[in-house]
Amino acid sequence: MSDTIKINRGLKGIYFERSGVSEIKGAEGKLSYRGYSIHDLATQSTFEETAYLLIYGELPTQEELQAFDANLKSARHLPSAIYSILEAVKDGHPMDALRTAVSALAALEAQSQKVSEADFIQNGLRLMSQIPMIIAAHHNIRQGKAPIDANPELSHAANWLWMLKGETPSKDAARLADIDFILHAEHGSNASSFAARVTVGTEANLHGAVVTALSTLAGPAHGGAAEDVMKMVHEIGSADKAAAYVKAKRAAREAVTGFGHRVYRSEDPRARHMREGVKKLGEEMGAPEWYEILEAVVEAMKPYSRHGLNVNVDFYSGVIYQLHGIPMDLYVPIFAIGRVPGWIIQCVEQLRGNILIRPLTLYNGPEPRPYVPLSERCA
Repeated sequence: MSDTIKINRGLKGIYFERSGVSEIKGAEGKLSYRGYSIHDLATQSTFEETAYLLIYGELPTQEELQAFDANLKSARHLPSAIYSILEAVKDGHPMDALRTAVSALAALEAQSQKVSEADFIQNGLRLMSQIPMIIAAHHNIRQGKAPIDANPELSHAANWLWMLKGETPSKDAARLADIDFILHAEHGSNASSFAARVTVGTEANLHGAVVTALSTLAGPAHGGAAEDVMKMVHEIGSADKAAAYVKAKRAAREAVTGFGHRVYRSEDPRARHMREGVKKLGEEMGAPEWYEILEAVVEAMKPYSRHGLNVNVDFYSGVIYQLHGIPMDLYVPIFAIGRVPGWIIQCVEQLRGNILIRPLTLYNGPEPRPYVPLSERCA
């Protein structure tokens, strides 16, 4: 029987559900949210507008967007107990602190236990505002500083930078963070979104699903690319050393971080928007050398593009965070800030036609055998 069963390891190529949220055309290098090209959204939309689109299915009117924004801003608060928890785990990794705090919110906020579709959305929107607060508060606490209160006058992205650094970001810096969140907002059945859907499949609440998603995102094979790219950039040191670095990596049959993607065979369509932002921010911050190193690596990797080794979105993200002076261990938590809308709608879609997700494993262990009493077993 085992000879007739095909095993798709990692569920590669398996469609487990229908979804009306994002369409990924890997061979063509195309991505859309609800039918809108990622290029149009990255150049013309805002994170708040894109989040509304993902969750509700249509672009908002001016009045709808204002109400949505007001809803997000009204949720910029945390129970006092969360700050005590963050103090207790101040020496832990930011992703562990974030996951712990979100889990605690499920116990501290009664409304988190409600599981209707409307409750899923409202709990999700509250988490969308609380997650950047948690990350920024933990970062300040571990530095011996007091958490910085949210600024109700700032956008979602600008407020995040304000809470993290205590400085109002420039218009360009805030816009680049906004684009970063848009590009990471949703990406089909990625590992963390699928894990969240598995959790919802058991009829768990949204907070439980987000804790699952955060735990999955924390794994370096899913969320760690931006950090790895920045480590590579530091290792290379200067643009003139990039070609030799790539040559040595390829000769050793080792991967060059930031190239290749599980679903894209051509360039990740999100990458171009990060590339432009890195160049501009590097010039603004007086540190153009990071962009120059990245582009030298891209040039050195061109011969391998025919094998599907094209640049992905995370290739540029890490340098943006570096230019802001953000520590590397915050790169994955930043990814989480952008991905929350995608997690929300993936969970809502799962809830609408909920079914327990329970794939099979093909047994390949010993044949049936008799039990041997302990006294008769030989050493």
